[in-house]
Amino acid sequence: MLEDISAQVRFNDAGLVPAIAQDATTGRVLMLAWMDASALADTAATGQATYFSRSRNRRWVKGETSGNTQRVREIQVDCDGDTVLLLVDQVGPACHTGSGSCFDSAGVDLTAGQVL
Repeated sequence: MLEDISAQVRFNDAGLVPAIAQDATTGRVLMLAWMDASALADTAATGQATYFSRSRNRRWVKGETSGNTQRVREIQVDCDGDTVLLLVDQVGPACHTGSGSCFDSAGVDLTAGQVL
């Protein structure tokens, strides 16, 4: 199973691939992080979202210090193989700021022409 997923993923020159975490129930986009091959393998093996921190230069399991975990239901790879999508059950806020999603800050509604 992991071999099938890993064979589809195209890691960048740094050995990383962007990973989008999406709430498996609501469809809400929670966060974007990075994975190396080892983080992807650990995620597939344990069912716990594991990422690679570029700033700390190490792997980390989501929630290892905060308790805000992501149980992975499904791993998908986009058509180009350059992005991974994790469908997760989120426990607690997903963002390090305490927000439910890293995308809770202001945005722009282009159809209404207004700031959200």
